Amino acid sequence: MADVIYDVAVIGSGPAGYTAALYASRASLRTVVFQGYEAGGQLMLTTEVENFPGYPEGVMGPDMMEDFEKQASRFGAEMRPDEIERVDFSERPFRLWPEGEEEPTLARAVIIATGARARWLGLDNEQRLMGRGVSGCATCDGFFFKDKKVAVVGGGDTAMEEALYLTNHASEVVIIHRRDEFRASRIMLARARKNEKISFITDTVVVDVLGKDSVEGLRLRNVKSGEESELAVDGLFVAIGHDPATALFKGSVEMDEGGYILQKEHTMTSVPGVFAAGDVADRRYRQAVTAAGDGCRAAIDAERWLAGQGEAEGAEDPGVWNSAKDRDPANL
Repeated sequence: MADVIYDVAVIGSGPAGYTAALYASRASLRTVVFQGYEAGGQLMLTTEVENFPGYPEGVMGPDMMEDFEKQASRFGAEMRPDEIERVDFSERPFRLWPEGEEEPTLARAVIIATGARARWLGLDNEQRLMGRGVSGCATCDGFFFKDKKVAVVGGGDTAMEEALYLTNHASEVVIIHRRDEFRASRIMLARARKNEKISFITDTVVVDVLGKDSVEGLRLRNVKSGEESELAVDGLFVAIGHDPATALFKGSVEMDEGGYILQKEHTMTSVPGVFAAGDVADRRYRQAVTAAGDGCRAAIDAERWLAGQGEAEGAEDPGVWNSAKDRDPANL
Protein backbone atom coordinates (compact mmCIF):
# COMPACT_ATOMS: atom_id res chain seq x y z
CA MET A 1 0.00 0.00 0.00
CA ALA A 2 3.05 2.26 -0.16
CA ASP A 3 1.76 3.81 -3.41
CA VAL A 4 -1.32 5.12 -1.57
CA ILE A 5 -1.08 7.93 0.97
CA TYR A 6 -4.05 8.18 3.31
CA ASP A 7 -5.00 11.49 4.85
CA VAL A 8 -5.79 9.81 8.16
CA ALA A 9 -4.94 6.38 9.53
CA VAL A 10 -6.83 5.32 12.64
CA ILE A 11 -5.24 2.61 14.77
CA GLY A 12 -7.94 0.97 16.89
CA SER A 13 -11.63 0.31 16.50
CA GLY A 14 -13.52 0.94 19.71
CA PRO A 15 -15.82 3.95 20.22
CA ALA A 16 -12.86 6.35 19.87
CA GLY A 17 -11.49 4.79 16.69
CA TYR A 18 -14.81 4.42 14.90
CA THR A 19 -15.94 7.93 15.83
CA ALA A 20 -12.64 9.37 14.63
CA ALA A 21 -13.08 7.48 11.37
CA LEU A 22 -16.64 8.76 11.01
CA TYR A 23 -15.64 12.39 11.42
CA ALA A 24 -12.53 12.12 9.28
CA SER A 25 -14.19 10.33 6.39
CA ARG A 26 -17.23 12.59 6.52
CA ALA A 27 -14.81 15.52 6.14
CA SER A 28 -13.76 13.95 2.81
CA LEU A 29 -10.42 12.82 4.18
CA ARG A 30 -9.17 9.52 2.80
CA THR A 31 -9.34 7.38 5.94
CA VAL A 32 -8.25 3.87 6.83
CA VAL A 33 -9.03 2.09 10.10
CA PHE A 34 -6.76 -0.66 11.34
CA GLN A 35 -9.29 -2.48 13.50
CA GLY A 36 -6.92 -5.05 14.97
CA TYR A 37 -7.78 -8.63 15.74
CA GLU A 38 -10.06 -7.54 18.58
CA ALA A 39 -12.21 -5.23 16.45
CA GLY A 40 -14.63 -3.22 18.56
CA GLY A 41 -12.44 -3.20 21.65
CA GLN A 42 -13.65 -3.86 25.18
CA LEU A 43 -17.30 -3.32 24.29
CA MET A 44 -17.21 -6.62 22.40
CA LEU A 45 -17.02 -8.23 25.87
CA THR A 46 -19.90 -6.18 27.25
CA THR A 47 -23.48 -7.42 27.33
CA GLU A 48 -26.05 -4.62 27.65
CA VAL A 49 -25.01 -0.96 27.43
CA GLU A 50 -27.62 1.37 28.91
CA ASN A 51 -25.68 4.60 29.40
CA PHE A 52 -24.82 5.55 25.81
CA PRO A 53 -27.05 8.31 24.37
CA GLY A 54 -29.30 7.29 21.50
CA TYR A 55 -30.10 3.80 22.73
CA PRO A 56 -33.12 4.34 25.02
CA GLU A 57 -33.76 0.61 25.42
CA GLY A 58 -30.09 -0.25 25.82
CA VAL A 59 -27.94 -2.12 23.32
CA MET A 60 -25.61 -5.08 23.35
CA GLY A 61 -21.97 -4.01 23.20
CA PRO A 62 -21.15 -5.94 19.99
CA ASP A 63 -24.29 -4.59 18.30
CA MET A 64 -23.34 -1.02 19.17
CA MET A 65 -19.85 -1.49 17.73
CA GLU A 66 -21.37 -2.92 14.56
CA ASP A 67 -23.49 0.24 14.28
CA PHE A 68 -20.41 2.41 14.78
CA GLU A 69 -18.50 0.53 12.08
CA LYS A 70 -21.37 0.76 9.59
CA GLN A 71 -21.75 4.47 10.14
CA ALA A 72 -18.06 5.16 9.59
CA SER A 73 -18.02 2.89 6.52
CA ARG A 74 -21.01 4.74 5.08
CA PHE A 75 -18.83 7.81 4.54
CA GLY A 76 -16.00 5.89 2.94
CA ALA A 77 -13.71 4.90 5.81
CA GLU A 78 -11.76 1.81 4.75
CA MET A 79 -11.84 -0.98 7.32
CA ARG A 80 -8.89 -3.32 7.61
CA PRO A 81 -8.84 -6.12 10.22
CA ASP A 82 -5.05 -5.92 10.49
CA GLU A 83 -2.96 -5.44 13.60
CA ILE A 84 -0.23 -2.80 13.33
CA GLU A 85 3.07 -4.24 14.51
CA ARG A 86 5.44 -1.32 13.88
CA VAL A 87 5.27 2.43 13.31
CA ASP A 88 7.68 5.15 12.23
CA PHE A 89 6.66 8.66 13.20
CA SER A 90 10.11 10.17 12.55
CA GLU A 91 9.13 11.60 9.16
CA ARG A 92 6.05 12.30 7.12
CA PRO A 93 4.13 10.72 5.65
CA PHE A 94 4.04 8.44 8.67
CA ARG A 95 4.67 4.76 8.10
CA LEU A 96 2.64 1.92 9.61
CA TRP A 97 3.42 -1.75 9.11
CA PRO A 98 0.46 -4.16 9.31
CA GLU A 99 1.45 -7.54 10.69
CA GLY A 100 2.96 -9.78 8.03
CA GLU A 101 3.41 -7.03 5.44
CA GLU A 102 6.79 -5.77 4.25
CA GLU A 103 5.49 -2.55 2.70
CA PRO A 104 4.23 0.13 5.10
CA THR A 105 0.95 1.98 4.86
CA LEU A 106 1.53 5.72 4.49
CA ALA A 107 -0.57 8.39 6.20
CA ARG A 108 -0.34 12.14 6.56
CA ALA A 109 -1.94 12.01 10.01
CA VAL A 110 -2.45 9.21 12.53
CA ILE A 111 -5.03 8.84 15.28
CA ILE A 112 -4.08 6.36 18.01
CA ALA A 113 -7.19 4.78 19.54
CA THR A 114 -5.99 1.38 20.74
CA GLY A 115 -7.73 1.67 24.12
CA ALA A 116 -6.87 0.21 27.49
CA ARG A 117 -7.58 -3.13 29.06
CA ALA A 118 -8.70 -3.84 32.58
CA ARG A 119 -6.37 -6.10 34.52
CA TRP A 120 -8.01 -9.37 35.46
CA LEU A 121 -7.33 -12.02 38.07
CA GLY A 122 -6.56 -14.67 35.46
CA LEU A 123 -9.22 -17.16 36.52
CA ASP A 124 -10.95 -19.38 33.96
CA ASN A 125 -14.43 -18.80 35.36
CA GLU A 126 -13.74 -15.08 35.59
CA GLN A 127 -13.48 -14.98 31.81
CA ARG A 128 -16.37 -17.39 31.28
CA LEU A 129 -18.72 -15.23 33.37
CA MET A 130 -17.59 -11.92 31.91
CA GLY A 131 -20.69 -9.82 31.37
CA ARG A 132 -22.74 -12.26 33.44
CA GLY A 133 -21.80 -10.94 36.83
CA VAL A 134 -18.09 -10.28 36.32
CA SER A 135 -17.21 -6.71 35.40
CA GLY A 136 -14.33 -4.27 35.36
CA CYS A 137 -16.47 -1.13 35.45
CA ALA A 138 -18.92 -0.18 38.19
CA THR A 139 -20.12 2.90 36.35
CA CYS A 140 -20.96 0.74 33.33
CA ASP A 141 -22.63 -2.18 35.09
CA GLY A 142 -23.53 -1.16 38.64
CA PHE A 143 -27.17 -0.54 37.71
CA PHE A 144 -27.67 -4.25 37.00
CA PHE A 145 -26.95 -5.11 40.65
CA LYS A 146 -29.72 -3.17 42.32
CA ASP A 147 -30.38 -4.55 45.83
CA LYS A 148 -27.81 -7.31 45.34
CA LYS A 149 -24.61 -8.25 47.12
CA VAL A 150 -21.40 -7.70 45.21
CA ALA A 151 -17.66 -7.95 45.77
CA VAL A 152 -14.88 -5.61 44.68
CA VAL A 153 -11.31 -6.89 44.40
CA GLY A 154 -8.55 -4.33 44.89
CA GLY A 155 -6.86 -2.08 47.41
CA GLY A 156 -6.29 1.23 45.62
CA ASP A 157 -8.33 4.34 45.00
CA THR A 158 -10.00 2.70 42.02
CA ALA A 159 -11.34 -0.09 44.22
CA MET A 160 -12.66 2.40 46.77
CA GLU A 161 -14.28 4.50 44.04
CA GLU A 162 -15.89 1.42 42.50
CA ALA A 163 -17.18 0.24 45.87
CA LEU A 164 -18.58 3.65 46.79
CA TYR A 165 -20.33 3.96 43.45
CA LEU A 166 -21.82 0.48 43.80
CA THR A 167 -23.46 1.43 47.10
CA ASN A 168 -25.85 3.54 45.01
CA HIS A 169 -27.30 0.29 43.68
CA ALA A 170 -26.18 -2.77 45.62
CA SER A 171 -27.47 -3.70 49.06
CA GLU A 172 -23.99 -4.77 50.23
CA VAL A 173 -20.47 -4.33 48.89
CA VAL A 174 -17.53 -6.42 50.10
CA ILE A 175 -14.01 -5.21 49.34
CA ILE A 176 -11.52 -8.06 49.08
CA HIS A 177 -7.81 -7.26 49.30
CA ARG A 178 -4.77 -9.52 49.38
CA ARG A 179 -3.02 -7.50 52.11
CA ASP A 180 -4.08 -5.91 55.37
CA GLU A 181 -2.83 -2.49 54.24
CA PHE A 182 -4.29 -0.50 51.39
CA ARG A 183 -2.70 1.53 48.62
CA ALA A 184 -5.73 3.79 48.54
CA SER A 185 -5.40 7.38 49.73
CA ARG A 186 -6.45 8.05 53.29
CA ILE A 187 -9.48 10.05 52.28
CA MET A 188 -10.82 7.40 49.91
CA LEU A 189 -10.23 4.61 52.39
CA ALA A 190 -11.94 6.63 55.13
CA ARG A 191 -14.96 7.22 52.91
CA ALA A 192 -15.26 3.53 52.18
CA ARG A 193 -14.92 2.54 55.84
CA LYS A 194 -17.51 5.11 56.83
CA ASN A 195 -20.11 3.73 54.40
CA GLU A 196 -22.42 1.29 56.19
CA LYS A 197 -22.94 -0.79 53.06
CA ILE A 198 -19.23 -1.57 52.66
CA SER A 199 -17.35 -4.30 54.52
CA PHE A 200 -13.77 -5.57 54.14
CA ILE A 201 -12.06 -8.94 53.83
CA THR A 202 -8.27 -8.57 53.99
CA ASP A 203 -5.29 -10.90 53.55
CA THR A 204 -7.45 -12.77 51.07
CA VAL A 205 -7.41 -13.61 47.37
CA VAL A 206 -10.12 -14.87 45.03
CA VAL A 207 -9.21 -18.30 43.69
CA ASP A 208 -12.42 -19.09 41.79
CA VAL A 209 -15.68 -17.55 40.62
CA LEU A 210 -18.68 -19.77 41.28
CA GLY A 211 -21.81 -20.10 39.17
CA LYS A 212 -23.01 -21.82 36.01
CA ASP A 213 -24.78 -19.10 34.02
CA SER A 214 -24.13 -16.14 36.31
CA VAL A 215 -22.01 -15.30 39.33
CA GLU A 216 -23.29 -17.03 42.47
CA GLY A 217 -20.28 -16.72 44.73
CA LEU A 218 -16.52 -16.68 45.16
CA ARG A 219 -14.01 -19.13 46.54
CA LEU A 220 -11.53 -17.28 48.74
CA ARG A 221 -8.17 -18.18 50.24
CA ASN A 222 -6.58 -16.49 53.23
CA VAL A 223 -2.97 -15.83 52.24
CA LYS A 224 -1.69 -16.23 55.82
CA SER A 225 -3.52 -19.33 56.99
CA GLY A 226 -4.20 -20.96 53.62
CA GLU A 227 -7.77 -21.57 54.72
CA GLU A 228 -10.39 -21.52 51.96
CA SER A 229 -13.98 -20.37 52.20
CA GLU A 230 -16.92 -19.40 50.02
CA LEU A 231 -18.65 -16.04 49.82
CA ALA A 232 -22.11 -15.76 48.28
CA VAL A 233 -22.31 -12.73 45.96
CA ASP A 234 -24.19 -11.82 42.80
CA GLY A 235 -21.41 -9.90 41.17
CA LEU A 236 -17.63 -9.46 41.06
CA PHE A 237 -15.97 -6.18 40.14
CA VAL A 238 -12.24 -6.42 39.48
CA ALA A 239 -10.55 -3.11 40.28
CA ILE A 240 -6.84 -3.82 40.16
CA GLY A 241 -5.98 -1.32 37.45
CA HIS A 242 -5.90 -0.80 33.69
CA ASP A 243 -3.13 -1.13 31.13
CA PRO A 244 -3.24 1.18 28.11
CA ALA A 245 -2.53 -0.64 24.85
CA THR A 246 0.37 1.63 23.96
CA ALA A 247 3.44 -0.61 23.93
CA LEU A 248 3.57 -0.27 20.14
CA PHE A 249 4.16 3.47 20.45
CA LYS A 250 6.81 3.45 23.18
CA GLY A 251 9.65 5.70 22.11
CA SER A 252 7.55 7.25 19.34
CA VAL A 253 5.30 9.55 21.39
CA GLU A 254 5.58 10.85 24.94
CA MET A 255 3.78 8.88 27.66
CA ASP A 256 3.36 9.16 31.40
CA GLU A 257 4.77 6.65 33.87
CA GLY A 258 1.74 4.40 33.42
CA GLY A 259 2.06 4.21 29.64
CA TYR A 260 -0.81 6.60 28.89
CA ILE A 261 -0.13 8.84 25.89
CA LEU A 262 0.22 12.52 26.72
CA GLN A 263 -1.99 14.91 24.75
CA LYS A 264 0.14 18.01 24.27
CA GLU A 265 -2.13 20.31 22.29
CA HIS A 266 -5.81 19.36 22.47
CA THR A 267 -5.59 15.72 21.28
CA MET A 268 -2.23 16.07 19.50
CA THR A 269 0.64 14.07 20.94
CA SER A 270 4.28 15.12 21.18
CA VAL A 271 4.56 14.34 17.45
CA PRO A 272 2.79 16.90 15.23
CA GLY A 273 0.26 15.07 13.09
CA VAL A 274 -0.16 12.17 15.51
CA PHE A 275 -3.23 12.31 17.76
CA ALA A 276 -4.48 10.20 20.66
CA ALA A 277 -8.11 9.46 21.46
CA GLY A 278 -9.95 7.53 24.13
CA ASP A 279 -8.58 5.26 26.81
CA VAL A 280 -4.98 5.44 25.55
CA ALA A 281 -4.90 8.93 27.06
CA ASP A 282 -7.70 8.73 29.65
CA ARG A 283 -6.87 7.60 33.17
CA ARG A 284 -10.04 8.99 34.69
CA TYR A 285 -13.29 8.30 32.85
CA ARG A 286 -12.83 5.27 30.57
CA GLN A 287 -16.41 5.37 29.29
CA ALA A 288 -17.68 4.58 25.81
CA VAL A 289 -19.25 8.02 25.48
CA THR A 290 -16.11 9.89 26.56
CA ALA A 291 -13.99 7.77 24.22
CA ALA A 292 -16.36 8.57 21.34
CA GLY A 293 -16.15 12.27 22.21
CA ASP A 294 -12.38 12.07 22.19
CA GLY A 295 -12.47 10.37 18.79
CA CYS A 296 -14.53 13.30 17.49
CA ARG A 297 -12.04 15.80 18.91
CA ALA A 298 -9.05 13.95 17.45
CA ALA A 299 -10.57 13.79 13.97
CA ILE A 300 -11.43 17.50 14.00
CA ASP A 301 -7.94 18.30 15.28
CA ALA A 302 -6.42 16.13 12.54
CA GLU A 303 -8.57 17.75 9.84
CA ARG A 304 -7.61 21.25 10.92
CA TRP A 305 -3.96 20.37 11.32
CA LEU A 306 -3.88 18.87 7.80
CA ALA A 307 -5.60 21.95 6.46
CA GLY A 308 -2.92 24.04 8.08
CA GLN A 309 -0.31 21.98 6.27
CA GLY A 310 -2.18 22.39 2.96
CA GLU A 311 -1.95 18.66 2.27
CA ALA A 312 -5.35 17.01 2.46
CA GLU A 313 -7.75 17.16 -0.46
CA GLY A 314 -10.80 17.29 1.80
CA ALA A 315 -9.30 19.74 4.26
CA GLU A 316 -10.42 23.32 4.54
CA ASP A 317 -8.53 26.35 3.25
CA PRO A 318 -5.02 26.05 4.77
CA GLY A 319 -4.93 29.77 5.27
CA VAL A 320 -7.52 29.42 8.01
CA TRP A 321 -5.38 27.25 10.30
CA ASN A 322 -1.86 28.59 10.29
CA SER A 323 -1.21 28.63 14.02
CA ALA A 324 -2.08 26.86 17.24
CA LYS A 325 -4.09 29.93 18.16
CA ASP A 326 -6.13 29.63 14.95
CA ARG A 327 -6.75 25.93 15.60
CA ASP A 328 -8.15 26.66 19.05
CA PRO A 329 -11.95 26.11 18.88
CA ALA A 330 -12.34 29.06 21.23
CA ASN A 331 -11.29 31.30 18.38
CA LEU A 332 -13.91 29.99 15.94
